Amino acid sequence: MKDSICNVLDELEEQSSLEKSRKINVLPENRMLAITKETGELLNMILRLKKVKNMLEIGTSVGYSTIWCAEAISEQSGKIITVEHNPAKIRRAKKNFLNAGIQETIQIKEGNAIDILNELSKQEEYRNFFDFVLIDADKENVIKYFDLILPMVSIKGIIVTDNMLYPEKYREDMKKFSDYLKTIPGLQTITSKIGNGEEITIKLK
Repeated sequence: MKDSICNVLDELEEQSSLEKSRKINVLPENRMLAITKETGELLNMILRLKKVKNMLEIGTSVGYSTIWCAEAISEQSGKIITVEHNPAKIRRAKKNFLNAGIQETIQIKEGNAIDILNELSKQEEYRNFFDFVLIDADKENVIKYFDLILPMVSIKGIIVTDNMLYPEKYREDMKKFSDYLKTIPGLQTITSKIGNGEEITIKLK
C-alpha cells in the first residue's frame, strides 16, 4: 500500500478513535461514523479476490471506507461511485482522496441517496453493472436502498451493509433488514461479527 494512502488512513483512524472515545467534541453532523479498520481490511481483500472494477458506495462520509476500497480497485483500473448528502463531509472527503492520491478512481454524487439511486436505476447502462456495493448510510432507509440497488448488481456481485450489530440502537432495525434479505430469492446472505457487524450478501441469480 502506498505511503500516501497509509498516511491518510492513519490520520482518519486517529480522528475516529478520538471521536468514539469522546476525547474531542464534534457536532453530530460532522462525525465520521466510519467503518472499523478491520472492516476496511475485509473490504479491501474481497475487492482484490473478486478483481472488482465497478463499485457503488452509499454513504461517503469523509472517505475512510472509500479509500480502503479505492486502493484495491485502482489496481484493476476500476471506478467507485460514492453517494453523500453532507456538503461539508464531501469537501473533507475530496481533500482526503487528493492527499491519498486516489481521486481519479472516485466519482462523488452529492444529494439524497434515494433520489440518486432512482436516477441511476433508470439508466440501462447500470443494470447488472456493479460488482460490489457498500451500504453505510442512514439505517431507516436501508431496505429502500437495497431494493433500488439489487437490479444494478451483477450476478455473483456482493453487497456489504455496515452496522448490523453496533451501535446497539440500530440492532433491531438491522435484524429486520437481515430477515428481509432471507425472503428474497436468488440471494445468499450472512451476518458477520467483524467490525460493527457486516451483512455480506451475494446475488446468485
